[in-house]
Amino acid sequence: MNASKPKKVVVIGQGYVGLPVAVRAAEVGYEVVGIDIDPRRVESLQAGKSYVEDVSSERLRRVLESQNYRPSSSYEAAEGFDYAVVSVPTPLRETLPDLTFIELSARDLMVHVSPGCTVILESTTYPGTTEELMVPILEEGSGLRAGEDFFVGYSPERIDPGNPSYGFVETPKVVSGINDESLQRVNEFFGSLIETTVPVSGTREAELTKLLENTFRHVNIALVNELAVFAHQLGIDIWEAIDAAASKPFGFMRFTPGPGVGGHCLPVDPSYLSWQVRRRLGQNFRFVELANDVNDQMPSYVVQRATDLLNDACKSVRGASILLVGLSYKKGTGDVRESPALKVASLLLERGANVAGVDPFVDEARWPEGVTRTGLSESSARGWDLAIVITDHDELDLEILTQRGYPVLDTRNVVVGPSVVKL
Repeated sequence: MNASKPKKVVVIGQGYVGLPVAVRAAEVGYEVVGIDIDPRRVESLQAGKSYVEDVSSERLRRVLESQNYRPSSSYEAAEGFDYAVVSVPTPLRETLPDLTFIELSARDLMVHVSPGCTVILESTTYPGTTEELMVPILEEGSGLRAGEDFFVGYSPERIDPGNPSYGFVETPKVVSGINDESLQRVNEFFGSLIETTVPVSGTREAELTKLLENTFRHVNIALVNELAVFAHQLGIDIWEAIDAAASKPFGFMRFTPGPGVGGHCLPVDPSYLSWQVRRRLGQNFRFVELANDVNDQMPSYVVQRATDLLNDACKSVRGASILLVGLSYKKGTGDVRESPALKVASLLLERGANVAGVDPFVDEARWPEGVTRTGLSESSARGWDLAIVITDHDELDLEILTQRGYPVLDTRNVVVGPSVVKL
């Protein structure tokens, strides 16, 4: 940055979305405060220990040593900010959108809004949230007018944990504002952090962009998941059919079946759009509701297939020793948010199985209750009645599973052997 005095950036929420933004902003020369209400996170960050795969502890320590980055649990540290980025969770509560964290963040931030500053919402939400929820709170608490005295925009996060090719800097960033000047300021800020920005005309369009991206994936994954169920019943190899279809150089995009969907995005984002359509238009978004139903049932289908394999070996689920391979929702990460492995484990435990899991990325704090932790080696791979491959981490030698002769239910089509059964 060329300014004589670094501009101050406050990033609210230091999780998978907020921490990469904060660290990158510090790296390019902003004075950054990372605010998180979880004191354990703040303590970890202050000690230079990152809990986010896309931000190494080494990078974190460098920005701490540069004094460009300061973690805090107090909003008093937001005083005098030039830019504030709100990257807080937006979960579903009993199938309904919960914007509590956005609302609370806006209320804590509003007293620090000053003339000329810019507030940017990144959290995934339904179209209209920025202007209908966040702006009125900021105006009420500051006594200033958005778009004139201070500026507001929305820029949906596109973090793909563990992606080696497209990290925060390389992934194009959609940016928007409540008016032209707001858009200009949001674009300038993110343009200083990443390679490419994609301006759109308004915050609703930007909010819909995020939901469209994930609804597209959600619906297509549901399609191949349902096809996988029917193909198995018809005695057809769905994986071979997908490989053949993918040879077409146009008009087809490859999606593969699996044990369900996980992470914050796919199980949650489409429901935000469906809820908004139902609330504002009184209509049902049938594609989303069908996709939710199909994908939500996949863990139960995996358990049913596991039960069938045990029955074929004259064994029952109750008392069986079952190994779950990979517990995170995505390979190469330790993120277990909404992971289908958690539902599979819960269903097996309810049925009386002895369940163990192997995952080198999931730490103890996120390890599912009731699941014994183990490794995957020739010695530890003995004695299982069944193994289920949930997440195919590259770091795991899955061929070990085929050396013991017990059945392996492979939900990812990554293991080959006479005892392996594909989803």
